[in-house]
Amino acid sequence: LEPDVVVRRQEALAAARLRMQEELNAQAERYKEKQRQLEEERRRQKIAMWESMQEGKSYKGNLKLNQQEVEPGASASAVPKSKPNKKPLRGGGYNPLSGEGGGTCSWRPGRRGPSAGG
Repeated sequence: LEPDVVVRRQEALAAARLRMQEELNAQAERYKEKQRQLEEERRRQKIAMWESMQEGKSYKGNLKLNQQEVEPGASASAVPKSKPNKKPLRGGGYNPLSGEGGGTCSWRPGRRGPSAGG
C-alpha cells in the first residue's frame, strides 16, 4: 500500500473519531442541563409542599392543582390513545387448583417416605 493512502485513511479516521467524541460531549451536556432543570423543578415542588404544610393546607391537593395548570397546554397537543379491547388470556372458568379449565400440566404430590438416594 502507498504511504499517502495510509496516512489519509488514518487522518480521516482520527477526524471521524473527533467528530463522534464532540457529538457525544454535546449530548452529555444537554443531558446534564436537563437533569439540572428536573432537579430544580423537584426542589421547587418540595418547597411549595413545605410552605403549604406550614400553612396547614393539604399539600397533595396543591400538587394536583399545579400539575393541572401545567398540563392543559401539553394535553391539547397530545391525543389520548384508546386501548384496544384485548381478549383475556384464559377463559373465565380457569382455576389452577381444581385441575379443570385446560392446561397440559397437572400437579401431583411427591412420593412419601425417606428421600431416595444411594
